Amino acid sequence: MSVSNNGNLKLAIQKKGRLTEKSIDLLKLCGIEIDHYSERLVVPSYNFPLEVLFLRDDDIPEYVQDGVADIGIVGENVVVSKNAKTEIIEKLGFGKCSLMMAAPENVAINSIKDIEGKTIATSFPNIVQNYLNENKINAKIIEISGSVEIAPALGVADMICDIVSTGNTLMMNKLKKSISVFESQAVLIRSSNKDLSPVKNEYLEKLLRRIRSVQTAQNSRYLMMNVPKSSLLEIERVIPSIKSPTILPLADENLVAVHAVIPSDYLWKIVDSLKSLGATGILLSPIENMIP
Repeated sequence: MSVSNNGNLKLAIQKKGRLTEKSIDLLKLCGIEIDHYSERLVVPSYNFPLEVLFLRDDDIPEYVQDGVADIGIVGENVVVSKNAKTEIIEKLGFGKCSLMMAAPENVAINSIKDIEGKTIATSFPNIVQNYLNENKINAKIIEISGSVEIAPALGVADMICDIVSTGNTLMMNKLKKSISVFESQAVLIRSSNKDLSPVKNEYLEKLLRRIRSVQTAQNSRYLMMNVPKSSLLEIERVIPSIKSPTILPLADENLVAVHAVIPSDYLWKIVDSLKSLGATGILLSPIENMIP
């Protein structure tokens, strides 16, 4: 891979996998344009001092540790598993999954104590061993790369520990979720071994500002509604607005329009109260970006 030394910030993301499209989507929401990324390993942005490196997810922590990439987007489980000299600078809120113990359907695993003496197949031996040590459990770990779920059927292991999103793969292999070991999501990492230049630090701060703006927007909604003037004070007490709501006059002198930014999941907690206070025309809209 040829990486230029032009002073741009270098971001490593997964070349192909469950985090790829979400990582690209995040960059787009941050207003960062890249093109033809499926055909190349290094792609520059047209409108931000950034180059995107497309790598295997398992390689990203080491590339960041060594300074080949300045920052990387990768699953938190990979960060912990690889034990590279990196630090998490932002949790990104997508790519959420669980690293779970799973046993054959006819095997009862009711607590961590039931794992004592078992053989566990996994692609994440470091995480599993840390979990066993924390819980003072003795079990044998067999490291397997790929197709971990077939290990019990082949008699290689008593159970597995693997990434679970929907659980469909487990059911297909007659396995059941047993114990959650680690909760993971996509994270932004940097090297804890190498310092960035002042210029690259400035670029990173600008990128983080955009990412945090996107995250705030995704966790918020824009609420609009018409309310009677007589209920305005009570309405303002009900709305958990990030800042004071905007009040606008309407043609009907007895009504005002109220606009506010609220947490995305909060409307259904307050909608009955709003309706009882006379609110009508309640509209909730997504927000693409919100800069504090």
